[in-house]
Amino acid sequence: MIEWLHDLSEWVVGFAGSDWAVLALAVTAFAESIFFPIPPDLLLVGVALARQDLAIWLALLVTVSSVAGALVGHWIGGKLGRPVLLRLFSEEVVGKTERWLERYGVWVTVLAAFTPIPYKVFAITAGVLRLDRRTFVLASLVGRGLRFVTIGVLVMVFGQQIERFMAENFELVTVAVGLALVAGLGAWALMHRRRAKGAA
Repeated sequence: MIEWLHDLSEWVVGFAGSDWAVLALAVTAFAESIFFPIPPDLLLVGVALARQDLAIWLALLVTVSSVAGALVGHWIGGKLGRPVLLRLFSEEVVGKTERWLERYGVWVTVLAAFTPIPYKVFAITAGVLRLDRRTFVLASLVGRGLRFVTIGVLVMVFGQQIERFMAENFELVTVAVGLALVAGLGAWALMHRRRAKGAA
C-alpha cells in the first residue's frame, strides 16, 4: 500500500512540468477533499516554481478548488449519512472525527484544513452532522487558504530551495504551524472570555 501511494504521488507530481499542470493542480486539490489520497501541496510547489510570479494566484486556485471539493464532500455526507463514512474510513477514525466536530465545530475544521489531518474525513462528517454549510466553508477557506498561500509565499521567497525542504519536512511544518495556530486561537478565546467576564 505504501509503495502504491508513493508511486501515485510521483505520478501526480509529474504533472508539474506538463501543459496540463494548472488543470491537474485544480483537479487534484478538488478530488483530495473528497476521496483522493494524495494532497496537492508538492504539485503546487512544482507548478509554482515554474511560474514564481503566479505562485500566490496558484495557491488561491488550489484553495478554491479544495474548498469546492470539500463542499461536495459535505453534500455527500448530508445525503448519504454515516454509512458512506464507514465505507471510506475506519470506525475509529469516524468516531474521533465526530466527537471533535461535535465538541469544537468550526475550530477543528480550520485545524483539519491546515494540517495533515485528513480533511476529507471532516468534510464528509460535517455533512453527516449537518454542520452549517456557510460556517464550514468559511472555516475551510481560512484553513486551506493559510496552508496553500503559505506555500505560495515560501516559493516566491525561497524558490528552488523550498522544494526539497517541503518534500522532506512537509508534515512537520504543517503540524508546527497548526499547533501555533491552535495556541493563537486558544489565547484569543481566553482573552475574549476574560473581557466578557470583566464587562459583566
